[in-house]
Amino acid sequence: MRNGSLLTPCLGALLLLAGCVSRPPDKAPDPTPAQWHVPLPHDGAVTLMAEWWKRLDDPLLVDLISAAQAESPDIASAAARISEASADRVAAGAAMIPNLNGNLQAQRGNTLSAAAPNQPVMPITTLQGSLASSWEIDLFGGLAASRDAAQASLEGAQARWHAARVSVAAETANNYFDERACQGQLQVQISDTRSRNETARLTDLAAKAGFQAPADAARARATAADGNARLVQQRTQCALYRKALVALTGMDAAALDARLDAAALTPPPLEAVAVGPVPAQVLAQRPDVFAAERAVASASASAGAALAKRFPRLTLQGNIGVMQFRMSGFQQTLDTWTIGPLALDIPIFDAGTRAANVEAARARYDESVAQYRSTVRQAVREVESALLSLQSSHDRYADADDAVRYSQRSFAATQARFDSGLASLFELEDARRQLFVAQTTLVGLQRDRAEAFVTLYRAMGGGWQRPGSEVQPTTVSSATPAVAPAQPATAPSPNVPTAPARP
Repeated sequence: MRNGSLLTPCLGALLLLAGCVSRPPDKAPDPTPAQWHVPLPHDGAVTLMAEWWKRLDDPLLVDLISAAQAESPDIASAAARISEASADRVAAGAAMIPNLNGNLQAQRGNTLSAAAPNQPVMPITTLQGSLASSWEIDLFGGLAASRDAAQASLEGAQARWHAARVSVAAETANNYFDERACQGQLQVQISDTRSRNETARLTDLAAKAGFQAPADAARARATAADGNARLVQQRTQCALYRKALVALTGMDAAALDARLDAAALTPPPLEAVAVGPVPAQVLAQRPDVFAAERAVASASASAGAALAKRFPRLTLQGNIGVMQFRMSGFQQTLDTWTIGPLALDIPIFDAGTRAANVEAARARYDESVAQYRSTVRQAVREVESALLSLQSSHDRYADADDAVRYSQRSFAATQARFDSGLASLFELEDARRQLFVAQTTLVGLQRDRAEAFVTLYRAMGGGWQRPGSEVQPTTVSSATPAVAPAQPATAPSPNVPTAPARP
């Protein structure tokens, strides 16, 4: 009775102390408000992210992205990290429930009695089987915190898997548009080089006939040689882009060359890359933002687990077994069971080790918060930059197209005057240079527009949606990004490697 009277108030004190233990919040704090100041390109509904690439009506691009995602080592590594995080989550959850271990033993031997050394020795067979169980009672929530940390890490790993897919798709699309723009520039370079060579040929004939000065013929040949060198350089650059696509997708080089040669060089139409007002809550749909948020939750729970280790641990053990003795026809069976000990492990002195672990965990929590804020700000910047680039390319496109059209007219007129002897070679080359610059500018503008389209795809999360949420098609022109952390998901997102269920 005395021991029981002492145990009761001790347990009550421990429970009271457990209620006083706290840990950092599980949710990431709201980042510094980042207002949108973006002149949106067009009115209209929000782009459906799942149909993003199909809007371009380019089956080759869709096939390249699918092949690259299937071959990407980054995506495979992200999937492996999901499996690792899932295993850690199972282990952390299993630590909260009692474990059970079985044990079987068999032994045979004899014992020689000193009191009767002349008696015959009888061998004894001992058979024993038992079940042992142990359970750490989560008195201060440390095990639950470790489980929550593992769950948050798993959700973050799943989001990073989606982020890897978005990144690979964006990289493939950029390389594809680079190759298409390079081919467009190659066509411009071929036309320019052909014109230079023809001018050099005619000028050389005129110089030999005495109608042109030898200096003009030399100048024309130098211009043609420069054009030929530029053409070789452009072809090499296009070949490098194709090699990059082969490396990304794992497709056969000859088959890819054939499909690229057969594909049209028409740039994406303006209406295909037009994006309506983007809701600010789209930022919460970015997998990297969600992963950063889950990293904050994991660091918070880990800090709570480290704090709980500074307080007593309460464990309970139990055992049930059966033992049988066999000796010369004699057999005896014994059933045994025990409950306990109920052990209380109280930390007294560790030279500050546990306190240092708590401080380190809190420092990691502060670091994850800072990274979360930085990720959100970067997300805002990327979306705004992509929208501005799209707007700029849209505003400049008509002028660039007019510049090409009028430069072509100017060059044709100057070419006719040069052929009739009314214009100098200098005037012809100046008109040719203006046409080449205008055509190059237009091709570059088309490439910039496609790149901004890809950047916006990545900035808007690539079609991924955080578990249990949907982006509403609400148009806004200025809003604070909604980046409040979500609760742990009840199921993984579609198309993501699945994780085992919670214990």
